[in-house]
Amino acid sequence: MKFKGILIEKLYEFDNHRLISFLHDAKTGLQGFVAIHRGDLHHPSFGATRLWRYPNEMEALKDALRLSRGMSYKLAMAGLSYGGAKGVIMMHPGATKKRNELLKSYAERVNYFGGHFITGTDVGLNQDDLSVMRRASPYMVGIKSDATRFTGVGIFYGIKTCMKEIYGDDDLSKRSFAIQGVGKVGSALLKLLYFHAQKIFVADIDRRKIAEIKRMFPRVEVVKPSEIHYQKVDVFSPCALSRSVNARSIRELQCRIVAGGANNQLDSSETGENLHKRNILYAPDYVINAGGLITVVDEYEHKNVNVRRVMRRVLSIKRNLKNIFKISKKCGRAPHLVADEIAERSTNRD
Repeated sequence: MKFKGILIEKLYEFDNHRLISFLHDAKTGLQGFVAIHRGDLHHPSFGATRLWRYPNEMEALKDALRLSRGMSYKLAMAGLSYGGAKGVIMMHPGATKKRNELLKSYAERVNYFGGHFITGTDVGLNQDDLSVMRRASPYMVGIKSDATRFTGVGIFYGIKTCMKEIYGDDDLSKRSFAIQGVGKVGSALLKLLYFHAQKIFVADIDRRKIAEIKRMFPRVEVVKPSEIHYQKVDVFSPCALSRSVNARSIRELQCRIVAGGANNQLDSSETGENLHKRNILYAPDYVINAGGLITVVDEYEHKNVNVRRVMRRVLSIKRNLKNIFKISKKCGRAPHLVADEIAERSTNRD
């Protein structure tokens, strides 16, 4: 298939995806993509929807392809028998003036998948947006459950697992943290760490959000977004957008652990290997940040919320990380390569 003269199947991000759909509505200005990486007629594909200001359609498509593959890996590592998918909506100037109409139009197009694509909110969307979409489509999740809370919980226990691996204990009072991005997930993590950590640095491009965080958590130290990654801390936690751990930034890291909530944190596999060579422990993002996905899948399966049941499933993140680190240590390979191999065996079985 060609898109703007380029064969989609030749894109680096393409991984034999099951389906790629372009969404358009001239009336509302809707432009976006849904990419289904894995799934079948008996098991739907899960993946939240992102609203973002992409520079062009090609970048939006690549993001959908990349993120949908990550969702398949996330589901596989969490032991959930569903495929991965992703929805992306391109934000255009003036689109916010008719935001509800745009989201309603998107949700109506989700209905065309007939339940094979289950979605919710990601970056750029909130609970009010989800309510708008839910009124137009039954294939929205996250209405009853608190996905952000359990994403934070999963990262919190994942970080403690990393600390035990590196330091031999998980005592937060001895440790310092740098949180890159204090949006929904970064704030949830900060809330869990704040009263226990020795020191916490935070940064975000949204000045209003930073001001709000400083009011709520006065002991945090605010630094510039361009400086957050090279703070001398025990744990660097990327909770903003993709590819923040890259060839340039890892040269400046002064931490022992990289563990956060952002998707696609590494800009390349080589970067993950370089972290390993520097003896910086990396918690594969799709393993440690799976708490929210686990929560909405539980909502989908049970149609209700049971915190104890969800917590049992979220705590599987600890076991998964321990297993990855054990294999990594035994074979001398970087943790992200170990996780990728485990996930790929599961997602490519068919």
